[in-house]
Amino acid sequence: MSTKHDQAVPAGSASYAGVTGVYTVDPLHSTIGFSARHTMISNVRGRFVRFEGLLILDGSAPSRSEAYVSVQTDSMDTGAQELDAYLRGPDFFDAATFPLMSFGSTRVIPLGDDNFRLLGALRIKDIELPLDLAVVLGGVGADANGRHRVGFEGTATLRRSDWGLAWNMPLRTGGALISDKVTLSLDISAVRADLTPAA
Repeated sequence: MSTKHDQAVPAGSASYAGVTGVYTVDPLHSTIGFSARHTMISNVRGRFVRFEGLLILDGSAPSRSEAYVSVQTDSMDTGAQELDAYLRGPDFFDAATFPLMSFGSTRVIPLGDDNFRLLGALRIKDIELPLDLAVVLGGVGADANGRHRVGFEGTATLRRSDWGLAWNMPLRTGGALISDKVTLSLDISAVRADLTPAA
């Protein structure tokens, strides 16, 4: 027998009552990806394979919600082994010295129509700077196993050099090998930590 919290809350719903709760990000059904212009022609794309996150969501007052994510920097995957090894090295993430990068929210601003602005701080290596994400609620409801899930998509644009990821190589034809501008993309599915009453 389903309850109000087990019923799906579709995108566009004015009520977020079914969203309230503490959620853990499911890495098997989530993606944290990035893209940057390469050789001034096309985009190089990649993702991080190992990460974890916590969402503390308040459906009655979404502005009080919180989000925390940590990513293992050596889990980068662009599909090119040599490039991955270089990006994990000291010129970029220096994963051996700084194994984690992290994001913690400081404020959530509801914009209407399931759109939100998520303000927070991104820490890469030993540099922590503000980062704003545009976030859209995808939906809420029970999955095939009866677990209560929430889904979000998010995007942000940053300059990697601000976080000390400044290595580049000039091209003969002008411009640089890799753009300083990087686009982050998140597709998050999180499971609510429902407490089971004691017998």
